[in-house]
Amino acid sequence: MIRIPKTMSTQHPDNVQQPFFTNSNILEGEDEIKEAFYVFSHLGCKEQLWDFEGKEVDNYVVKKLLNKYDNFFAKKKLGKDFFITLRLPNPDVEKNEVKILAETLESIPRSFDIAKVFYEDSDDDIAPIFEVAQPMTTNSISLKRIKAYYNKIVINKENSFLVDNDIKIREWIGEFNPKNINVIPLFEDMDGILNSSSITKEYLNDSMNKYIEYQRVWLARSDPALNYGSLSAVLMNKIALQRFAKLENDISIPIYPIFGSGSAPFRGNLRPDNVKMIVKAYPSVQTHTIQSAFKYDNPQNHVVDAVNEIEETVRKQPTPVSDEEATIALVKKISSEYQKQISLLSSIVNDFSVHIPVRRKRKLHIGLFGYSRSSNGIKLPRAITFVASMYSMGLPPEILGLNVLDRKDFDIIKDVVLYLDDSMADSLKYLNIDNLKYFPQEIQNVVLKSIKLFNYVPDENHNKITSVIMDDYSKRKLQPLHDNILLAASARGFLG
Repeated sequence: MIRIPKTMSTQHPDNVQQPFFTNSNILEGEDEIKEAFYVFSHLGCKEQLWDFEGKEVDNYVVKKLLNKYDNFFAKKKLGKDFFITLRLPNPDVEKNEVKILAETLESIPRSFDIAKVFYEDSDDDIAPIFEVAQPMTTNSISLKRIKAYYNKIVINKENSFLVDNDIKIREWIGEFNPKNINVIPLFEDMDGILNSSSITKEYLNDSMNKYIEYQRVWLARSDPALNYGSLSAVLMNKIALQRFAKLENDISIPIYPIFGSGSAPFRGNLRPDNVKMIVKAYPSVQTHTIQSAFKYDNPQNHVVDAVNEIEETVRKQPTPVSDEEATIALVKKISSEYQKQISLLSSIVNDFSVHIPVRRKRKLHIGLFGYSRSSNGIKLPRAITFVASMYSMGLPPEILGLNVLDRKDFDIIKDVVLYLDDSMADSLKYLNIDNLKYFPQEIQNVVLKSIKLFNYVPDENHNKITSVIMDDYSKRKLQPLHDNILLAASARGFLG
């Protein structure tokens, strides 16, 4: 019986400090092999996301881990004690990456063979990799295609003949294993998140999943916040988690949600010092993502304690959403206002964002704001770069869109969103009111109105740094920006 991990280390580049095992400012290649070993052996994370979406990645991770850290993995088995999960490109969206999907699926049997040789004395053949995640899932057919491609193309080719009256492929180069993989849908936009349980149900109804023991699902936190506002992201994910609990009960198949929180309040507010708060806020989540700022911008002993706390948490029923229809209406209300305000800020954000330090080698992410045609001409950087830009300018993006809320709205919110005041306080302390003069008048007005809804106690140290940043930026004194952006990020404990 597979133990579903409670913590998934990811490769999100939201960190200020780089880990001790790299000499570079940009993590890539062999550093990510070291990172996988580090999170398993030192931090206690049970799962490492191996991200083929939007970045260059090493396709020989299993071989390199087993060869380089053989003493550790001789005692702790990949696929049983620790897990590597692949995030694939989505062929429906990422047209330039479609062949990487095929190459990645083809690599799974090769990793199986490597592990079989390494664990030669083992009585059971354990697949070191048997789960893959598809980003930007909006329908069930895309999930079925991945599973069918693996079953029919990758595995079933072993029964084919290359030459008439000759041996089968499996007699020539051996069997292809594992015979089956699990496909994890990652839901990132509003329609996908709100329809995630229906899409998952359609996928599970396929005959290929007749004997499935469980299903993992992944709800994004960063991109929904970027696209619709942070509070909207929270509300729609609460609805999705409730619907997954109902689906689990209806079909009698365990559904294990993954929740993709980062350290920035806008991206989830999951830090070692507030693990208890986030776990209580999302009681039905099985797996929490441990992103780079969590791992590298905090003392190692604090990280280890926090990971252990999450790993020991017992999953419970989700926070109830009593009126889903009213909550969805509220999501759309906030989102509409947030997007109007983003349209006023996009120019300065895009101009400022080129100064944000790069922490990993990544390509352009395709999302709602990834292409101009998707959002009435609005284009923004990736979520982490966007957040880093906004905080560095002294304007936490959590506050955007909230000026439309009234007392009735807060009656809905307080029943659904736990610790909203705490999260907003964590965010608003990085609001520099003196810097509002650099933004459009409408933005100044809505921010000053919205902060009256929450407890605003500014971080004076962060304010001083962001004042210098925006003074330099406005005067086009660009050389000091890099160092001062990192200085402000260090004060926060995350880049973006």
